[in-house]
Amino acid sequence: MTADQLVIFLSGIVGGALRVGVPFLFVSLGECLTEKSGRINLGLEGVLVLSAMTAFGASYLSGSPWVGVLAGAVAGALLATLHGLLCSLPRVNDIATGIALMLLGMGLAFYLGKPLIQPQAPQLPALSLGGWSDSAAVRSALEVNALLPIGLVVAGLMGWAFANTRMGLLVRLAGDSANATRALGYSVSGIRIAATAAGGFIAGLGGASLTLFYPGSWNEGISSGQGLIAVALVIFARWSPLRCVGAALLFGGAGAIGPALQSVGIGWGYHLFNIVPYVLTLLILVMTCRPGVVVPGSPGELSSTR
Repeated sequence: MTADQLVIFLSGIVGGALRVGVPFLFVSLGECLTEKSGRINLGLEGVLVLSAMTAFGASYLSGSPWVGVLAGAVAGALLATLHGLLCSLPRVNDIATGIALMLLGMGLAFYLGKPLIQPQAPQLPALSLGGWSDSAAVRSALEVNALLPIGLVVAGLMGWAFANTRMGLLVRLAGDSANATRALGYSVSGIRIAATAAGGFIAGLGGASLTLFYPGSWNEGISSGQGLIAVALVIFARWSPLRCVGAALLFGGAGAIGPALQSVGIGWGYHLFNIVPYVLTLLILVMTCRPGVVVPGSPGELSSTR
């Protein structure tokens, strides 16, 4: 590999991390907020797919990608709110409900989105980070999603809010001790429903980025399991919004290895490199989820979720 090819390859990895990592970032931030309140939402795969379809459809019908982004976020919030409401009922299991709503969200998206497979919707603008280079390949690789700065701001605000605001402390309290939350006169169910809905709204931004930037179209395999991967990603980030940024970039960069190799003329192993994010997910689960061992940083109520 020549020096020029190495620059193109590394630019492809960095650019891929910034592009592919954006959906991971938003979905992991949404799940981080939900789990901080003591609730698990495995339905985020359905949230991601439904919000992706809704964002694409709204952008196509309105002619504005930002209308699509808002519509996708609202669709994610609505499905997540349904999850929160159902899980607040007695003897309702978070895991089973999440799986059911994942299937519901995906089914709705596939059914309602059939007319949207062929059309092309207006796309989000790209931010160019490669102006310093004379290489067209480098400049193309470093064109990133306009939603990326929003994700970084959301991560920073969440980290600050958990440590410094009343609402953030209440979310953490509900996640660590439901009994203590009730003793102080607060509604555990109300806090968790609100956190789950807000988490779905944030995750919906990730769905919008899939269909309105990269890959920039609607099809039934658009998410590739990113909503489920986000659960492992949050564990890897130790329930820290700021660490979610690094974890999302890591997973995004891992998913960009194959295309980056193709950009320098190396085609062998393309599909093999595409499974790297899934291998990382399995490794994280094997290393962190051990019987009888509590993962550092995990909300106390998650271990008692039934």
